[in-house]
Formats: sequence, C-alpha cells, structure tokens
Amino acid sequence: MCLPSRSEISKRRKQFMAPRIDDVMQLCCDLSANQQIKASVNNSCKGSAMAGGAAFLGGLLGGPPGIAVGGAVGGLLGWWITSGEFRPLPQIIMELPPQQRQRLYADVMAILDSLDWTDLAQLTGLVMGNVTLQQQVTAALLGYITKELNAKVRYGD
Repeated sequence: MCLPSRSEISKRRKQFMAPRIDDVMQLCCDLSANQQIKASVNNSCKGSAMAGGAAFLGGLLGGPPGIAVGGAVGGLLGWWITSGEFRPLPQIIMELPPQQRQRLYADVMAILDSLDWTDLAQLTGLVMGNVTLQQQVTAALLGYITKELNAKVRYGD
C-alpha cells in the first residue's frame, strides 16, 4: 500500500476547497442580494474628508460661523460625491481578490463548519431553511465587509 505524498495531498485539498470557497461566496452573494444589501467600499472616507476640509477652510475664512457654514457645505458636497458609489454587495464579493475571498470564507466557515454539503444547491437549501444560520452568515458577512474593507452598508434601494 502506497501513501500519497505531501504534494499530492496538498493538490487534492486545493481541488476540494476551490468549489467549497465558490459555494460559500455564492451563498454570500445570494444572501446579500436577497436582502438588497449595498456597500460603499472605496469612497467611504471621501465624504467625511470633504466635510472636515470644508469646515476647516470655513473656519479659516469666516471664524466660528465659517466652521458651521463650511461643515454644512462640505457635508453636502461629500454626500453628493459619495451618494452614487453604493454598489450591490454581490458585485463587491465577486470582485474580491483571492486573499480576501479566503478570509471571508474562513469567517463564514466558522459558522458553517458543522454542516455537510456536496454542492451549492444543498448548501443554499440548508442555510435558507434555517433563519438562525441566515442571520449568523449575514452577520459574519457584514462584519467582514465593514471591518476588513472599511465599507459602509445600506439596505434596499
């Protein structure tokens, strides 16, 4: 009897994990699409920087009343700049680089570890049929998106 080498075991593990990662990513996409979750990843800080910068400039030019006016104007400009930047969360998930996909997978698998599934349809059925699992996976997904990607999250249109 011949035992497989380490490289063969590693290769088999990668082949086994790739579909599972894809299944979990698709589950996250389905859950977030179902709840109409959108996120703003890259421009989350632009709006606050705009408000702060305008308040500072207003303070330099107009003193204390200038701070208030500059903050209000900067806040409106910041809102205007970032208002169209929220994208559907499934789109953001599918664009994640491999390292971030792996981290998200690890976070979600901490919840799904006890489940045994063979394909996406079975995984989706198991999770969608259990409200507690849906909530836990959604919480892990939102936690990852807000902490790791520094994104702002919005529900609905």
